[in-house]
Amino acid sequence: MNTQRHAPRIASPLLAAICALAMASGAVAQTAAPTNASEAPSAGMPQTEQQGDVSFVSGGVGRDESTALRQARSQWPLSLLFTGPGSSYVSDVRVQIANAGGTTVLDTSAHGPYMLVRLPAGSYTINATYGSVTRRQTVNVHGNGSARATFAFPANH
Repeated sequence: MNTQRHAPRIASPLLAAICALAMASGAVAQTAAPTNASEAPSAGMPQTEQQGDVSFVSGGVGRDESTALRQARSQWPLSLLFTGPGSSYVSDVRVQIANAGGTTVLDTSAHGPYMLVRLPAGSYTINATYGSVTRRQTVNVHGNGSARATFAFPANH
């Protein structure tokens, strides 16, 4: 009987502690969440990489990733696409981008058929090499979504 008399006194502080813990964990979750949609990572978007002053993202092997990259093109100054025979996608393309002065600003390999590059406005020469075949294009970058280039490679690369 002694236990039953003390049960209400124990239950009240226990219930209060549980409520306080639940409210505190909710506050922590709210502060950890992004404050706006632009800070939230896009589903399927590959990790952004950095080389010097140039940031880039490449990929697009899976459906979610290729959709995310296509949708993000307008937010990046330069968008590249790498295709093979019959418009099939290719990856592992070596990409070298040089500014108007001939200085290489990016030298990397694409992880998939899409590459988005953030670089300052200006004129750039892009060399894309797949196997033994190199394609070259010059692009003028003016702002986000302003420059796009497609590099098509033959079957026997």
